[in-house]
Amino acid sequence: MQQELTIERLSEIHGSTVYDSAGEKIGKVEDIYHDDDTRQPEWLGIGTGLFGTKRVLVPLQGAHTTEDGLMVAYAKGQVKDSPDVDGDEIGQAQEDDLYAYYGIDRANGGSYTGSTGTTDYDTRGDVDVDRTDDRTVTRSEEELAVGKREREIGRARLHKWVETVPVDTDVQLREERVRVERQPIDEPVSGAQIGEETIETTVRGEEAVVDKRAVARERISLEKDVDTRQETVSDEVRKERVEIDGDADDLRGDVRR
Repeated sequence: MQQELTIERLSEIHGSTVYDSAGEKIGKVEDIYHDDDTRQPEWLGIGTGLFGTKRVLVPLQGAHTTEDGLMVAYAKGQVKDSPDVDGDEIGQAQEDDLYAYYGIDRANGGSYTGSTGTTDYDTRGDVDVDRTDDRTVTRSEEELAVGKREREIGRARLHKWVETVPVDTDVQLREERVRVERQPIDEPVSGAQIGEETIETTVRGEEAVVDKRAVARERISLEKDVDTRQETVSDEVRKERVEIDGDADDLRGDVRR
């Protein structure tokens, strides 16, 4: 459900998601630029890129709030390629470039007024219509984003080869032996013939016969276990510092962080 785009509503959506005209996410609401004279919001500062480190501007003309953020009237690609604005104020030349880039007729471009020919805007997260001389600075800093990737740290190989070794095995062999057994007898034999006679018997014995067969003795495989170790990653990050020079009635907190 769309809500009316008021100054109060804009102050509530600071940090919310910004979508382009097709509903694609662009970034998050970082700053609201409004006219110093009329106090009307005219430009939206969006944090894009990694960690929202890049800031781009898009007109609030044609924008409307959504349930979880804000939808602008321009495509994501056009918004991300808009002229860079690094400072906290928009000068005349920068404003001219932005109007030309977005194809906005200055006469219909909002509340541009000013007798000096230069209109300056201030940017803040919270819009306060009662404070007309407030200036704010956004302090940013880098932080480490540590990820993980897999890499090869070594290899293990299991190789099998054949070698020949001598083997001795004892075996028992049986052999028949012939012995002569004599048994005395004393009895008459009728019809016996005296002469030559030969008898013989076969003698048998065992001999070793060698054969070979493959026998599985052991199963070997490569298995992997996972160990977890802790590693400290060190690098340098940049942090913006803020200090105040001059007269200040009220310094809330330590501004040098």
